[in-house]
Amino acid sequence: MEKKVKVTPWEVEGTVDYEKLIREFGISKIDKRLLKRIEKHTGELHFMLRRGVFFAHRDLDFAIDNYEKGRNLFLYTGCGPSGPIHLGHVFVWEFVKWLQEKLDLELWFQFTDDEKFLFKEKSYEEIQEWMHENMLDIIAIGFNPKKTHFIVDTLHSGMIYPEAIKVAKKITFSMVKSSFGFTNQNNIGQIFFTSVQAVPAFLPSIIKKKKMACLIPHAVDQDPHFRLTRDILPKLGYYKPSSIQASFLPPLTGVEGKMSSTKEMSITLADSPKEVEKKIKKYTFSGGRDTIEEHRKKGGNPDIDVSFQYLRMFFEPDDEKLEEIYKKYKSGEMLTSELKKYLIDKINAYLKKHQEKRKLAEKQIDDFIYKE
Repeated sequence: MEKKVKVTPWEVEGTVDYEKLIREFGISKIDKRLLKRIEKHTGELHFMLRRGVFFAHRDLDFAIDNYEKGRNLFLYTGCGPSGPIHLGHVFVWEFVKWLQEKLDLELWFQFTDDEKFLFKEKSYEEIQEWMHENMLDIIAIGFNPKKTHFIVDTLHSGMIYPEAIKVAKKITFSMVKSSFGFTNQNNIGQIFFTSVQAVPAFLPSIIKKKKMACLIPHAVDQDPHFRLTRDILPKLGYYKPSSIQASFLPPLTGVEGKMSSTKEMSITLADSPKEVEKKIKKYTFSGGRDTIEEHRKKGGNPDIDVSFQYLRMFFEPDDEKLEEIYKKYKSGEMLTSELKKYLIDKINAYLKKHQEKRKLAEKQIDDFIYKE
């Protein structure tokens, strides 16, 4: 029996067919023409673009058009604070940082503490603690503090709520139900939340008193939120937000679904070198053969090997090196243990740098939180 595939903002199950998802969501594939337009302004293509990790978009041409008209463009992304930051979160934000640096854009970073309180079985106080921890990790990624503005839904409610109710007035319960599969059992906060998530897509237009284009880089499961936003904002006199969408970093256990916040089954930014080594060796799904002899003879399958996918999507920016690993693993020259060792070293080098920067982030929080 074929396993059911489910892709929502809160749950991803099964093996995702991204071509099918493009058709179902009504998004567009990023083609060579668009890549050339991006490269014209960035000077080079990020390896996540070259390799199709960011694979789809909505109105990316519109965003680039506005960038060319005097940088009338800003970036918007966000974090739902309910647990530790893991690699599945951070690889998207690394791409956002690259866009910010290459295009010299302002970034509005929303912390949806209200969403996590409404959707998770956690106290408000616990959510606030996680938000503080998450902020430290996000600052440590290296965003420009002069061009990055943290917006916290509850802290900035005086600024957000008047705009959210304007969005909410244009959204019916039936629209929310059809977008998210809600039922009469969903609490009314969950039903209202998408109105709040829409606000950063036009908030800079209000603050700067001019219509600005918005580009939202995100994992493709978040698309339903922004579909509604795109329907509503023109009715309020603002541009539809553009988006650029990534595929999912898989869980350690295989290529189905996406990395979750389950600590044993994900690599978090707080993991020690020993924890990373243990998780990769113990849990990471391999495309190798049952024995060394068989692997040497028949070769492995890098396309289903999670270690290789982590290198492809995040940890090996060098295309030639990645191709060399692919060929060696596929031919049997490289063993699964060797591939895992290479990945472990890459992850630990990244985490060591990150954890050093994180120690300095506490003093920077105030520089990032937006002052009304």
